[in-house]
Amino acid sequence: MGASAALDLCSEQQLDPVRQGDCVAELAKLPSDSVDLVFADPPYNLQLAGSLSRPDQSLVDAVDEEWDRFTSFAEYDAFTRAWLTQARRVMKPNATLWVIGSYHNIFRVGAMLQDLGFWVLNDIVWRKANPMPNFRGRRFTNAHETLIWASRAPQAKGYTFHYEALKAGNDDTQARSDWFFPICSGEERLKDERGRKAHPTQKPEALLRRIILASSNPGDVILDPFLGSGTTGAAAKALGRRFIGIERDGDYATLARRRIAAVVPLPHAAISPLPAKRTEPRIPFLSVVERGLVTPGASVTDGRGARSALVRADGTLSLGPAIGSIHKIGALAQGLPACNGWVFWHYEEGGRRLPIDRLREMLRRELADAA
Repeated sequence: MGASAALDLCSEQQLDPVRQGDCVAELAKLPSDSVDLVFADPPYNLQLAGSLSRPDQSLVDAVDEEWDRFTSFAEYDAFTRAWLTQARRVMKPNATLWVIGSYHNIFRVGAMLQDLGFWVLNDIVWRKANPMPNFRGRRFTNAHETLIWASRAPQAKGYTFHYEALKAGNDDTQARSDWFFPICSGEERLKDERGRKAHPTQKPEALLRRIILASSNPGDVILDPFLGSGTTGAAAKALGRRFIGIERDGDYATLARRRIAAVVPLPHAAISPLPAKRTEPRIPFLSVVERGLVTPGASVTDGRGARSALVRADGTLSLGPAIGSIHKIGALAQGLPACNGWVFWHYEEGGRRLPIDRLREMLRRELADAA
């Protein structure tokens, strides 16, 4: 189901507002199979027995809100099961869910995810550049939080993951599962009229932007059942996504509405996804040869010109007595078990050696223009 179908299921009245109310009750009002991505920052159930003090006896501005209080683990588990069940119902078959937590709750949430049939794709460690010191005595500083990324079911296929874009933005290196961001502070931190933190657990917008860019497309519907100060809605609007935000606290809902209303969406050119390699048309090396971009009888070399192979009319290469694909012969030339021949083998143009992948991209552009 594409973005337009999701819009058909979720009426315009359901999209982009902040819905105030209990998350389970509000989720129950949404149509099934209508959401592309869920981000959830549920109560952590911190189990604080009293106020926290620094060594100088000043009070720590910790989370002591009523929404984070549960009488027992059993009550917390029942709450977790209820909202996860509804979230799974409204997710499209290829949708994914992100949930963030601390050591207080993330293991219970993870077990519940698996019990309900979700399939864990990754866990991500958000390592904080500026963590708050641990004031609970002689312990390690809590310098990270954990995110779980899961599909709706083990057999779910075709979920969105912009692997190539993440890799390109990471200096052409595969993105890792440990992320380094500062906690929300400075100008980004929302304050009330007395200059205090407007919300105790406001997440940095950079964290939400990475999640949304990694696992959704422009026009997709993003759901946040615990919207809080509105970070998910603000990031979704900036990145050209639609959203459904649920927040039970009236003051936070007002804060989120005001924050999101001020967001100016980025231009399409800044958010259009990088095409995934697996979705691009397949161009065999034979097509490159048939078009005369590399002629039979010519040689291709590695990037330094140290090794060469002969191009054959049938789109294979020969290296001595060996004949095979650009990948097989590339691997053989290096004594390796595998090789991407498109980037290993080069041709000459204007006195420069260029990878033959450049010729494949040329043919892909011609196909795109013809379409």
